[in-house]
Amino acid sequence: MKRKLLSMILATAMVATLLVGCGSGSSETTSTPADAGTETEAQAPADTQEEAEAPADTASTGGGKVGVAMPTKDLQRWNQDGSNMEAQLIEAGYEVDLQYASNDIATQVSQVENMINSGCELLVIASIDGDSLGTVLEQAKEKNIPVIAYDRLIMNSDAVTYYATFDNYMVGTKQGEYIKEQLDLDNAEGPFNMEVFTGDPGDNNARFFYGGAIDVLQPYIDSGKIVIKSGQLDFETVATANWATEAAQSRMDAIISANYADGTKLDAVLCSNDSTALGATNSLEANYTGEWPIITGQDCDKPNVKNMIDGKQSMSIFKDTRTLASKVVEMVDAIMKGGEAPVNDTETYDNGTGVIPSYLCEPVFADANNYKELLIDSGYYTEADIQ
Repeated sequence: MKRKLLSMILATAMVATLLVGCGSGSSETTSTPADAGTETEAQAPADTQEEAEAPADTASTGGGKVGVAMPTKDLQRWNQDGSNMEAQLIEAGYEVDLQYASNDIATQVSQVENMINSGCELLVIASIDGDSLGTVLEQAKEKNIPVIAYDRLIMNSDAVTYYATFDNYMVGTKQGEYIKEQLDLDNAEGPFNMEVFTGDPGDNNARFFYGGAIDVLQPYIDSGKIVIKSGQLDFETVATANWATEAAQSRMDAIISANYADGTKLDAVLCSNDSTALGATNSLEANYTGEWPIITGQDCDKPNVKNMIDGKQSMSIFKDTRTLASKVVEMVDAIMKGGEAPVNDTETYDNGTGVIPSYLCEPVFADANNYKELLIDSGYYTEADIQ
């Protein structure tokens, strides 16, 4: 009887050790040594090892520890992505270590390393720089920890298991098509003046956004119907470090001063996201006296939705992060239960080590005509959020 009681106590202790969480941003984390379970089993009598193993198997299929690494809190969308992801993972029964890296690569590398060493069984990572995580993810690969690249593809690492995002090329094509339709490029005589702003050169998505839009508009640029008066069109020139509003505003200040200060009309500003669109808008308000141009954006950030309502921004691509978070939770659940994650693209996203199986959600665009249906009626925002 004493031996049986001792066996039960030891088995319970081992299960408790296996269920220790991977932390939630505290400077103190509790990690389980890789051989802790082995030591406990070795100490338990042989006829109780089966009892000790059963609860661990149940735990592995009913929950687990998931690390979620987000790049920054400086942009509204990442706050929403992180909170949506955390809430849905917790609701699904998982423990979540959610971290924001303040757009600092070294901080994100350290956070991911801590997640790996503190017992997280799967990582969801929205990288700051797609090329910066190769070394730390080797540690994840060595420990057989699956990695889902979230919205930004992690480059040149064979540790990436899956990729979850919106169709980034489609984001760009929708922006380009919006400009095409609003300027009636197939019928209007033109020419029309346009300037271009895209995102951080270290973000692989920026190239897809840019490429999709330019593929739509390039024929009109080649024919002379669209004119880039600044001459700034190649990706490296129109990229905006860290997607920073201030950087976009400063560049637009210079463009207006050099090309539009004499009253020349600016017809369109192709901006890949809302933070760059906000910079362009701020500059136009301060420096431009002509007829207001078409301005595109992405993410439906609150200040930009207000600008759409006020007629200062024409449209913004709406990517409902609740939808993406739900899909990622499905992917996490499938992987944690030993299966394969659902994907719908196995051709597009090559990270330098091969094509990464991906799930792509479809974006839509919001403007002054449909924002209430998309943003308010759906519960994404309240009326008070955008007043």
